[in-house]
Amino acid sequence: MANSYFQFKQFKITQDRCAMKVGTDGVLLGAWAPLKKSCKVLDIGTGTGLVALMLAQRCSSACIEAIDIDESAVAQARENVADSPWPERVDVCQMDVKNAPQTWKETFDCIVSNPPYFVDSLKCSDKSRMVARHTAELDFPALAKSASFLLNEEGMFSVVLPADAYTSFVSSCLREGLHLQRVLWVHTKPDIPAKRVLMTFVKQAVDETEQEHLTVEVSRHVYSPEYVSLLKDFYLKL
Repeated sequence: MANSYFQFKQFKITQDRCAMKVGTDGVLLGAWAPLKKSCKVLDIGTGTGLVALMLAQRCSSACIEAIDIDESAVAQARENVADSPWPERVDVCQMDVKNAPQTWKETFDCIVSNPPYFVDSLKCSDKSRMVARHTAELDFPALAKSASFLLNEEGMFSVVLPADAYTSFVSSCLREGLHLQRVLWVHTKPDIPAKRVLMTFVKQAVDETEQEHLTVEVSRHVYSPEYVSLLKDFYLKL
């Protein structure tokens, strides 16, 4: 059973009532996603509020809207934000992002999402966990469309997905006028194909996409210097 909370260096994530617990995907996104100074950020599918709080820690002038469709997740994220050092800069709202274009008139400098990604796999009997993990409520085209609508002309949209979803998601974004600017391929160990991919999209045409690779462990329980450098401000034991 997953622990009821996860302690980071500057904040704690309680997760006993949230379908999706703290995991490497969200932590990598929170540490890697590019930010601008004094930026307005949208976190789509915030879950526990993990990524939103990591971004608040990274940028002292960021104002963050964190949304989720699940009522329990929203309640938990609100508690985590209230207990954090940055409650005045993170606002948590229960909302389906597909309705946001009709609800909001504002746009954002940065949008981040650790979205559902299981498409054809067996559905889970736990409805909250199914919504958090499967694309039935938020498929790739819908996410790309919403992000494009809500992103300002100079903004950046960052996601983390399984590596095998790369081509499909890039295609969805291109159809919405979003161009791939940066890619980080995440390998659990050296010489093993990437398991995850982090991507940043922009509205301007890109001459050449920046490609990077990150290895998590160089040997059992020995983290790579690059992984430590990326996450040392967050994990207690790094």
